[in-house]
Amino acid sequence: MAPTSSRNASHSTHAASGWDTRRIAVTALLCAMAAICTLLLEFPILPGVTWLKYDPSGIVALIAGFAFGPATGAVVSVIPYLVHVATASGVYGVIMAILATFSLVMPASLIYRRQRTMRGAVIGLVVGGIVCLAACIVGNLIVTPFYTGMPLDAVIALIVPALLPFNLIKIAINCVVFVLIMRPAFKAMGVEVPGAGNAGDAR
Repeated sequence: MAPTSSRNASHSTHAASGWDTRRIAVTALLCAMAAICTLLLEFPILPGVTWLKYDPSGIVALIAGFAFGPATGAVVSVIPYLVHVATASGVYGVIMAILATFSLVMPASLIYRRQRTMRGAVIGLVVGGIVCLAACIVGNLIVTPFYTGMPLDAVIALIVPALLPFNLIKIAINCVVFVLIMRPAFKAMGVEVPGAGNAGDAR
C-alpha cells in the first residue's frame, strides 16, 4: 500500500504543478511559432520609420498566457526572442523584444487568471497594454542609448513621432487580433473558452 500511496501522491503533486507532458509539448510548439514570427514575419507598420518593425509573436505569447497561465506566458515571452542574439538585432533586440512582450502578457494573463471571462480578458489586455506602453518607452530611454550610443536627447525626441505611435499600434494589433482568435484557438487546444462553464485552472 505504501508504494501505491507514494505513487498517487507523486502523481497529484505533478498534476498540481500543471506542467504535464501535454502542456510542455504545447509550450514548446508555441515557442517555435513565436520564434518563426519574430524571425520571418516582421515588417514596418509606421510610415517613414522602417527601423521599428512589428511581428505577431506577441499574439502567440498572449495565447500561451491566457490558455495555460502566466508561467507559460512568461516562457513564451522570453525563449523565442533569444534567437535574436544571432541576428543583426543582437542583445539589444533580445532585451527590447522580451520587455515589450513580457510587460503585455504578464499583467494581462495574471488578471485573466483571476477572472476567466471575456470581461476579465479585456480588462487584462487594457492593463497589460498600458504597462507595455510605459515599459517600452522607459526601456528605450534606458537601453537604446546604452547599446546604440544614441544620445538620450535624440531618443526623447523620437518618443512622440515614432516610439509612442509605433507601440500604440503594435499593442492594438496584438490585442485586437488576440481577442478575435481567442475562442477558436482555445477550442483547438482543448482549453476552456472564457465565460463558459467552470473557472478552470491556470498556473
